[in-house]
Amino acid sequence: MRAQPIHQISRKGLTVWRLYGVIQTLVLLIVAVLVSYGTYYFEWPLFIYYIAGAIVVLSAVLSVFIFPKIRWERWRYEVREHEIEVQHGLFVVKRTLIPMVRVQHVDTTQGPILKKHDLGNISISTAATVHTIPALVMDEADLLRARISELARVAEDDV
Repeated sequence: MRAQPIHQISRKGLTVWRLYGVIQTLVLLIVAVLVSYGTYYFEWPLFIYYIAGAIVVLSAVLSVFIFPKIRWERWRYEVREHEIEVQHGLFVVKRTLIPMVRVQHVDTTQGPILKKHDLGNISISTAATVHTIPALVMDEADLLRARISELARVAEDDV
């Protein structure tokens, strides 16, 4: 089996994913508070209150501490002359090879949270799908986008 791709995404990506987990947990907390209000107002059984609290705590532990770390450790990519290899996954690790001749265009995107941390995502579009390399330092993302675009043009000229 071929060795795993050599490049990892930025360590700041771990911070961003944890922040996304905090936001997700806050939304779940609001729902749990509404459910808890229902246990008081509609006189539902008290165990519903405990279940809602347990779900919020479990969600916080998983989505803020455990899952982002695992995702960050497994996310790898490598751009070669004729292909791009991407590896990612939480429980099941998926490795994808994208031939350069199939690349149609390459985009960088940056939302408000990524912008605050000077990170960006690269989207590689082929005729069939879009592959994303998340949480790259913006300067690195711009250089990688330009390199992929150049290699795709060369691959297209060779065909």
